[in-house]
Amino acid sequence: MQPHADPWPIVVGTAVALLLACGCSTLPQTGPASRPPLRTYDAVVMDPGPHPLEVVDPLEGVNRGTYRFNCSFDEHVSRPLVRVYDFLLPDLVKDRISDALDNIGEFGNLTNNVLQFKLTNAGITVGRVIINSTVGLAGLWDPATRWGLRRRPADFGQTLARYGLGGGPHLTLPILGPSNARDATGIAADAAAFSFLGPAAWVNDTTVSLTYGGVGAVDRRHRVPFRYRETGSPFEYDLLRMLYTIRRGDPEG
Repeated sequence: MQPHADPWPIVVGTAVALLLACGCSTLPQTGPASRPPLRTYDAVVMDPGPHPLEVVDPLEGVNRGTYRFNCSFDEHVSRPLVRVYDFLLPDLVKDRISDALDNIGEFGNLTNNVLQFKLTNAGITVGRVIINSTVGLAGLWDPATRWGLRRRPADFGQTLARYGLGGGPHLTLPILGPSNARDATGIAADAAAFSFLGPAAWVNDTTVSLTYGGVGAVDRRHRVPFRYRETGSPFEYDLLRMLYTIRRGDPEG
C-alpha cells in the first residue's frame, strides 16, 4: 500500500498561480509605449536653447567668496536690523513705509518703460503716481492698485535686454546677491539716474538721502522671505545662480 502524497505543494502552487493571474489582470500595464521618452545626456547638453545649469561663471571663485560674505552679513547685520524694525513698528506703519517707497521708486519704472517704448506701461505709471500722491496721501497708501492700475516694474537691465544685450557672466554682488554683468550695469545706471535726476536730486539734502537709503534697504530686506542656508542644500550657491538665471533669462517677460 503506497503512502498518500502530500497535498500542500499542490495547494500552494495553485494559490500562487491564482495570485499571479489576478495581479496581471488588475495591475496597470506599463509597456514601452506608456513611458515618457528619455533624452540622452548629449541631447540635453547640445540643446541649442539656453540651459539653466550651464551658467557662464568665469569668476566663480570670487563669486563664491562674495556669497559667503553675503551669508555672514545677512546673518549678523541685515536680519538683526530687520528684527528690530519688525519689533518696533506695527504692520500698519511698515505697510505705509513700503507704499511710500514704492511711490518714490516709480521714477525708475517710468524712465525705463519710456526707454523701452512701453508707452502704455509708462502712462499707467504716471497715473499711479498722480493717484497715489494725491488720494494716497503722498504715496502712503496705494489706491491705484485697488483701482486696477498695477505697478509696471522696469529697470535698466531690462532696457539693455530690450536692445539685445545678453546677460553676460554671472556675478554675485556684495549684499545685493546674485546678478550678471548686464543687470549689475543696470543697477548702477538706475542708482545714478535716481541720484542725479530723480527725487533724491530734487530734495538735495544729504540727511534725507541717507535716511531714504537706509530705510529703503531695511524695507527691501523685510519684504524678501529668503534666508541664507535655510534651503538645507550644500549647493545653495549653485541653486541661487540657477534660479537667478532662469528668472532673468527673459527679463521682459
